[in-house]
Amino acid sequence: MFSPRKTATRIALAALALAAANGTWTGAWAQETKMNLFKIVTIKDEIVIGLTEAELKALGGTDAGAVAHALTQKGDITVWQYNVKRGANGEMQQAPTAKIGLIANTSLRVEPYATPYAIVPHD
Repeated sequence: MFSPRKTATRIALAALALAAANGTWTGAWAQETKMNLFKIVTIKDEIVIGLTEAELKALGGTDAGAVAHALTQKGDITVWQYNVKRGANGEMQQAPTAKIGLIANTSLRVEPYATPYAIVPHD
């Protein structure tokens, strides 16, 4: 006979195993490929970009200020634009869609961007 406690434990373990098999549980993987998302705001529009820790360090920091500073110092930088789309498993995810060039502009603002979706690292 099954006790309610054992049944609940088995259901929880099965859900965890299913999530890991489907790729929706990204604990260690997300830490290995940590992506940092930033919203770039201009007078005309807003876009979301993604940078790895290594890319941020190459720009000279680890936050939005480093991105803004690198952009003003260099005049332009190449980054991956991120958008929300459906993954292979049907779940929504924040994924790279195009490699774009950003040009420094006086009306530019860079801010951290949070998403409820899993973030797909770029190449």
